[in-house]
Amino acid sequence: MSKNPRGRSIAFTAAIDMSENSNCMSNGDHADQQPHTPPGRWLNRNVVGMGLTSLLSDASHEMATSVLGGFLDIIGAPRYALGVIEGVADALSSFVKLAAGWYSDRVGRRKTITTAGYALTGVAFAVLAVAATWPMVLLCRSLGWLGRGVRGPLRDAMLAESIHPADRGKAFGFHRAGDTIGAILGPLLAAALMYFLAPLAADNPSGPFRLVFLLTVIPGLGAALAFALMVREKRRPADPTMRFWASIRGLPGGFRRLLVGVGVFGAGDFSHTLLIMAAAQILAGHCGPIAAAQIAAMLYALRNTLYAAASYPIGALSDRYGRRLLLVLGYFLAVVVMLGFVVLWLTEAALALPWMLVSLALLFSLAGVYIAAEDSLEGALTADYVPDTSARGAAYGVMGTVNGLGDFLSSAIVGLLWTVHPAAGFAYAAAMMFLGAVLLMRVR
Repeated sequence: MSKNPRGRSIAFTAAIDMSENSNCMSNGDHADQQPHTPPGRWLNRNVVGMGLTSLLSDASHEMATSVLGGFLDIIGAPRYALGVIEGVADALSSFVKLAAGWYSDRVGRRKTITTAGYALTGVAFAVLAVAATWPMVLLCRSLGWLGRGVRGPLRDAMLAESIHPADRGKAFGFHRAGDTIGAILGPLLAAALMYFLAPLAADNPSGPFRLVFLLTVIPGLGAALAFALMVREKRRPADPTMRFWASIRGLPGGFRRLLVGVGVFGAGDFSHTLLIMAAAQILAGHCGPIAAAQIAAMLYALRNTLYAAASYPIGALSDRYGRRLLLVLGYFLAVVVMLGFVVLWLTEAALALPWMLVSLALLFSLAGVYIAAEDSLEGALTADYVPDTSARGAAYGVMGTVNGLGDFLSSAIVGLLWTVHPAAGFAYAAAMMFLGAVLLMRVR
């Protein structure tokens, strides 16, 4: 296939047209020309290796994230510090994804860069153990998210290339399940460590936090080691003539239309840490702020559990019934969740505590399901719509950047509307998500 961007665009169009007429792609997805494994043999060394890697990496940075707010209070950081840290780190991670994905296409290698990204994230969070001021925390968090941004699109491209297109949903669902299990284990490990290290706080209040940060290096570097040892890469010839913007412009038209729907939906898909805050505020008037915070944390754990449990089944169903349809349904489910929170905010004074708890548990559970659909299927659809493996890094970089910018914008807008009334923020999110779902329905 020609490396010329314009020639690639023509080749993409032809490949998409041919795949739409293929009997084996009756669900509307697109296939690679030369899959690595035959259909049905998807749980291979690469899939298991990447799942284990993500489990360890998420356990590492979620250990740090779960105690970061308390640590900032201990070192006397201002209240706005956490918002600044998260915003800057997320923005940096989003922008670097695009460059990293394109560069991996240009040099024809992904594994070395991905391994380095995992190692950087693992080390950066451990360095938090010596942070004395919140700008130092900002630097460590930004470096960690820089590594996360570098590795994400490259890993997803390698995952897509490791399995037959007919099994792509299963593989991405399995990977997201491993990722989410790590996100569940990390906070639990941090909570257990904080409990056992509590005696240290008498002499040094920051001591338990610093030891937790230091211990994150074990699963963090374990993730890099697992990726280096277990994952194999099929290298391609380097293409030094590949230009950045030409590569982006050369991506298929169908993929660009997919990005419009994903981007509009993402403009309403805010960070789910705001769901925790919403639950805590709604419950505070019924059971007090301390108990409300504890219940909110348990509700978030419920959300993560449903996220992990639903990821593989949704991916497997997408292999049979079509990914775009299931993703549209997932988007509409997100609209239902947002509208549910609008109703709760408007009726919180009238609902009894038991009904409030049941309603919140249902909404957090549905949130876990729609996030499972979103994360499992957007990655698989990217490979479906970009059949040229030499452009996959750039494609996953663009998808990651669109999602990252959506997270940043939606969280900022919902946070601003929250100051007017929390229900206004959730109503805005529901409207953008609904529009994104409608746009995605029109993509072919």
